[in-house]
Amino acid sequence: MLDTSTQAEDLLRRLEDAGVAADASPRRRAEYSYDASNYRVEPLAVVFPRTVDEVVGAVAACRDTGTPLIARGAGTSMAGNAVGPGLVLDLSRHMDRILGIDEGAGTVDVEPGVVLATLSREVERATGGRRTFAPDPSSKNRATVGGAIGNDACGNHSVRYGRTSDHVAEIDVVTSDGARLTATETALRATDPYDAGSAARAAELTASLTALARENLGAFRLELGRIPRQVSGYHLQNLLPEQGFNVARALVGSEGTWAVVVGARMKLVPKPASALLVCLGYDDVVDAARDIPTILEFSPAAVEGTDEAIVATMRHRRGPDSVLGLPAGRAWLFVDLDGDDPAEVRAEADRLLARLAENGRLVAGQPVPDPAARASLWRVREDGAGLSSRLASGGESWPGWEDSAVAPEKLADYLADLRVLLAEHGLTGVMYGHFGAGCMHIRITYDLRSEEGREVFRAFTRAAAELVVRHGGSLSGEHGDGRARSELLPLMYSREVMAAFAESRRIWDPAGILNPGSMTDPDPLDANLALAGVPEREWRTSFDLRPAGTASLTDPWTHAVQGCIGVGRCRADSGGVMCPSYRATRDEKDSTRGRSRVLQDMVRGARTVEEGWRSEEVREALDLCLACKACSTDCPAGVDMASYKSEFFDHYYRGRIRPLSHFSLGWLPRWLKLTGRMPGLVNAVLATPLGKLASAAGGLTTKRTLPRFAGAVEWRREVAEAGARAAGSRSAQGPGAGPVEGGAEDEVVLFVDTFTRGFRPEVAGAAARVLADAGAAVACSAEACCGLTWISTGQLGTARRLLSRAAEALDDGTDRPIVVVEPSCAAALRKDLPELVHTDQAKRVAARVRSFASHIAGRIDEGWQPAPARPVPEQAVLQTHCHEYSVFGSAPQRSALTAAGVHEVLDAGGCCGVAGNFGFEAQHYDVSMKVAENGIAPALRAAGQGAVVLTDGFSCARQVDQVDPERTGLHLAQVLDPGPAPSRRPHAAVPHTTHTTEFPLQEAEEVP
Repeated sequence: MLDTSTQAEDLLRRLEDAGVAADASPRRRAEYSYDASNYRVEPLAVVFPRTVDEVVGAVAACRDTGTPLIARGAGTSMAGNAVGPGLVLDLSRHMDRILGIDEGAGTVDVEPGVVLATLSREVERATGGRRTFAPDPSSKNRATVGGAIGNDACGNHSVRYGRTSDHVAEIDVVTSDGARLTATETALRATDPYDAGSAARAAELTASLTALARENLGAFRLELGRIPRQVSGYHLQNLLPEQGFNVARALVGSEGTWAVVVGARMKLVPKPASALLVCLGYDDVVDAARDIPTILEFSPAAVEGTDEAIVATMRHRRGPDSVLGLPAGRAWLFVDLDGDDPAEVRAEADRLLARLAENGRLVAGQPVPDPAARASLWRVREDGAGLSSRLASGGESWPGWEDSAVAPEKLADYLADLRVLLAEHGLTGVMYGHFGAGCMHIRITYDLRSEEGREVFRAFTRAAAELVVRHGGSLSGEHGDGRARSELLPLMYSREVMAAFAESRRIWDPAGILNPGSMTDPDPLDANLALAGVPEREWRTSFDLRPAGTASLTDPWTHAVQGCIGVGRCRADSGGVMCPSYRATRDEKDSTRGRSRVLQDMVRGARTVEEGWRSEEVREALDLCLACKACSTDCPAGVDMASYKSEFFDHYYRGRIRPLSHFSLGWLPRWLKLTGRMPGLVNAVLATPLGKLASAAGGLTTKRTLPRFAGAVEWRREVAEAGARAAGSRSAQGPGAGPVEGGAEDEVVLFVDTFTRGFRPEVAGAAARVLADAGAAVACSAEACCGLTWISTGQLGTARRLLSRAAEALDDGTDRPIVVVEPSCAAALRKDLPELVHTDQAKRVAARVRSFASHIAGRIDEGWQPAPARPVPEQAVLQTHCHEYSVFGSAPQRSALTAAGVHEVLDAGGCCGVAGNFGFEAQHYDVSMKVAENGIAPALRAAGQGAVVLTDGFSCARQVDQVDPERTGLHLAQVLDPGPAPSRRPHAAVPHTTHTTEFPLQEAEEVP
């Protein structure tokens, strides 16, 4: 319900008068009530400024109404720096341009919303790889320049390159009194020299800041800037005479409490010609930390660390191949060495390993030259915050004391004492971080849901602050103080320095509206905790959403939707697959995080989202979720939004009229039983104008060509002919012939799913031939339905009945692999079956399920060599189905193509945009095509004319047809087919009696 307070009404009216669009909807305010911290503070409204003038207008409206203003980038702050009451300015959505790159001057001119990884990539492209932008925090593929300036972000390579404050030349800001100023390395001036008002304000600020530094010379010199990662507090030492009155550096790390950053000139650095990662294994993190002084003697660019709990979670969530190149140990350091000569860099790595061996703490160490292994190790480190929040071993951990720092040579002693302190409070800490810079990221097992647990949180945090100060350290080494640590700053600084902090803030923001609750006059560190005050309620669900080790969990739905901790990997524009709708719209509401935040407000009964399962705001937030399931793998915290969407829709539409597409597409297996009896007539009708009328009547888009329906018997003929071919091949080898060379004699069950039977029967025959060629005796089953279309449309009662029947049909008392042709159906049987059908039988069947690609990749690993009948092209475009990616991984298809002789594989690298019913629905077609532009469309344009397009997923093949009608997407089985090149045969009636002993067939009704 809209906040109707006088302040909110006045604010919105003034924003409208200034021509600034604001969104005060309940859903939007829920999305922006959180960042990546433990805190929740509901704003009055959100603005997405496009220009500096709009920022000025928004600031004026807040100043005139006394409304707090919070500037925000990607919202990945772990200290609560990016939430607050009042108006949130999201500068990441529109103000994200790179305005100019000056290689000669070594600077780049940017707007505040530019993503750090994008900036580095574009700088390297423009300079031919000679220069780059250095700061690379783990959130670099979604964190913004403005956010990095606000927090003084550092990153993995801070040992070499320092903090963001080391890379600022000039910063453009808007102050709370409306002045537009530019802070430089020696001065503060009006951004526009003809702006008399701003020029006067610049002079006034300069005089006040100069006086502040002069009055506190001794305190600033003694207390500030003592260690590399002293981020806590304001960086007022940069105003000292010996620092040249560097206002730009002083402004960095002010966390949006001094001014709103609207632009910057950032410094560039040379990019090393050669780099080598050295991975070091230790018994524990303390042993690793004791070797840091030795490692630093070798001038590394990075020294990062992680522990075994994070590695185990990565492998559990993304498969055993997701972490490569690790030596023995239970804690690891990743050391980046670089230079101009690769041979010299390798020699330096050998010298480092020899020195560490002499120290006696190293368990094992090795260089990691392979790019894939190197990338996998860095991803473990970069996803540390999310991975440690929900570990594979069970339980959860939270930030709050995740960012302390000491001098690197004191790190080991500090960690040893910190572990004792954790034990004294009954807590466990998962440790990782910037070991080379003395900065630790620690996720701790607080119980923030109970009053007792919150008391422990407060007591421990204060004790930890006292501990780090005793070790000469800083409360924050990167994330800033925010709501998490500002209350504790008096433990670290004298009254004199704290008074200077407060005065500097008053000088910049006399109106007192910028980011209240942080830095000076802070809110208590245990106020506004997001997990506090969530009512206990039994949310009945169809999915079993309990994570491992939580069988007694009383409220799995609440626990599940609270899994999102806000790290925002779903907002990345590259890498992985999630979140396709966000990549298309760039709107927070369409990110996995945005949807999670609305669901979190739903379970807490917040006034922004009040109606629970009936909430229109939640339905709206979930509308553009493609249910691709990529988040269940890509999200470091393991958020499975596809399941949450299905569960919510199941409740939301009870007693309500469903969209027509829930019947036309959601009941597709039922309709295919009818169309299979008269495919010729159906296809003929759909080819006329009546086809578009039928599409519109079913809630489908008329812009997409409907697929051609197959006859009910076509797939049987394909499989039977494959069986005959396999039998003939065996006969030709003579009596007693064994399996084909390179294969292994065993048996598999080929599951021919509804999509394959109804639309691509030729794929069934190809799959049977490939499996037989790989040395397996193949039994064929079509007697079950995975219920996928009912799952994706939230009709879970029917889905559960179908999956129960599938489990009964497929549980034959053997451990034979069940190889499923369509990857989305394979994923449903592997993952959704045991989550919806809570029986041991369901678990047994799910454990046997393989996608076709994953099974064939296993055969290849065992020594089988594909022998396709058709010529193998030099190049292939690989469009991995999202469900295959999320459940079985992205490597199997690539390895199979390589084994078959394809030399170049162009990975489309994302969701195709159809995603089952989504891309066929009228209201989603345009977004579907925008999603295609993130991956498959440019990949098709870049591919040669002779390239094969691999689309194991039926929906992916349909998008290829739509994007490039001149190309045809093929299933991996068709590419590897050892028989004749497949062709689509005309529909014809074939008796349902054709079986062979090689391919025994089972069949029954698959829908109610």
